Amino acid sequence: MKNKLSLIGVIGLLGLLGFVTDNPGFYGFFGFFGFFGFASIEPDEMFQTNLNKAGKNAFFTGMIMYPIFITIGAFTSFAKAYAFGFAISFALQLIVFTVSLTHYENKGV
Repeated sequence: MKNKLSLIGVIGLLGLLGFVTDNPGFYGFFGFFGFFGFASIEPDEMFQTNLNKAGKNAFFTGMIMYPIFITIGAFTSFAKAYAFGFAISFALQLIVFTVSLTHYENKGV
């Protein structure tokens, strides 16, 4: 295996718990199978730079969005505000990371 980033795709197996437990919340984990697509990419210096930039984008997205969601939840009577804020923030971080990395790799910058 050339690129260890593709090992994140193994987390996609957690999506199978959705069938076992009848909890549709687990089906989102199937999206991790997309990381297996990075197995064929040579992890050179440019890829490492793009990986760092994408990670930075995802980190700052989480640092900004989590307090916003928690604050909104605290001022509403939404009982599960913290869990909702964490889940949305986590999902947005993954989306921003994946989209950023794909963009940087396709752009070649």
